[in-house]
Amino acid sequence: MKKTDFQTFNVVDWYVSNYEQFENNLNGRRYIPFQEIRKNAISNFENLGFPTTKHEEWRYTNISPILKQEFLLNKPVAKIERTRLENFKFSAMGGNVVVFLNGRYSEEFSSLTNIERDIIIEDLSQAQKKYPDLVGKHLAKYADYNNETFTALNTAFTFDGLFIYIPRNIIVENPIHLLYVTDESDQIYLSNHRNLIVIDENSQVKFVETYNHLAENTYFLNLVTEMFVGNHALVEHVKIQDESPNAYHISNSQIHQESESNYSNINIDLGASLVRNNLNIRLNGEQVETHLIGFYLGKGTQHIDNHTLVDHAFPNCFSNELYKGILDDNSHGVFNGKIFVRKDAQKTNAYQDNKNLLLTDDASVNTKPQLEIFADDVKCSHGATVGQLDEEALFYLRTRGINAEKAQSILRYAFARDVFDYIKMEPVREKLDRILHQRM
Repeated sequence: MKKTDFQTFNVVDWYVSNYEQFENNLNGRRYIPFQEIRKNAISNFENLGFPTTKHEEWRYTNISPILKQEFLLNKPVAKIERTRLENFKFSAMGGNVVVFLNGRYSEEFSSLTNIERDIIIEDLSQAQKKYPDLVGKHLAKYADYNNETFTALNTAFTFDGLFIYIPRNIIVENPIHLLYVTDESDQIYLSNHRNLIVIDENSQVKFVETYNHLAENTYFLNLVTEMFVGNHALVEHVKIQDESPNAYHISNSQIHQESESNYSNINIDLGASLVRNNLNIRLNGEQVETHLIGFYLGKGTQHIDNHTLVDHAFPNCFSNELYKGILDDNSHGVFNGKIFVRKDAQKTNAYQDNKNLLLTDDASVNTKPQLEIFADDVKCSHGATVGQLDEEALFYLRTRGINAEKAQSILRYAFARDVFDYIKMEPVREKLDRILHQRM
């Protein structure tokens, strides 16, 4: 749709006018090949405008709070003490930490002491200069900036970000921690952060991606991640979002899997005022295996929206999806999961389940599991449940001398626990256990 279809067209114009200043500040980088993609992206953004609840894909998520802010596009440089980052790290994980402060790469606070020689971990803006062919082969090739507003906005303003390249036949022994931290700045800013991760064939790696805050300030993270998973590659990817309760977090992730690859994504949402996660997986070869696991914990007036798409483009593939949510107070959850099986994707096995626990009468969830199947020899199923704590189980615990508050906490934790069992990185799982116990 055109921008004139929206009441928010003035906000679109504001971003477009800021793009001109952004482009002027690129200096020599205005002439790299990616600049043409930026120009196409800002044009697409201007035509698309921002979605409203009249759009089916945004039916249950109202982004008007984001549109009321004039976010700074020149993000403030964070100044914090190194010791303040320690609480956000994981013990016994090998020390490979890539740090971003207010969306900007911090070489000073990053530590890559246990990385194999041929692996590339680089600020995206520098990687575009050092490895133009490698970056150009993948950047903006998977995430759709033609039809998705926030991806178009991110692509137009892409500068800060992360590039990771794992060459073929490498097993990365120690997990790589991508640590994003915001400081106490009272400046309201927008970070169009971009991740490009390429894992070549026969390689194995584990990532943990965490989003943390030092103050309850307002900011907007518009994140795009593109990941290429080569033939026979094995990837475990954990994302933990625990942003400021006044922050906005919109994430668009596009994962492209080649033949016989195995990708697991565990997505945990604990913070932010408004959250929207778009996670799209393309199974682009035979014998591909995909696991999408999610958990969201809402309180107050939080709004947490998870949209997933698993695109079975080739035969003989398997996908498994389990998302669970616990919603308290006046919080609102959304789950929209689609399994798409193309005509030639015979022998597909695909499973999807969404389970929700409402702790109050004012908490709510909209859940919409979907199957679109154009092949006839498949095994596919989906389901969704919404309920409250089991009164019989509560009664049983009370009869064992456990008070009501503790009994409810035990049942909430038990409801969520099987999600965390999918996390194979023990330090991450243990820390999440502690956080969950505290939040319960």
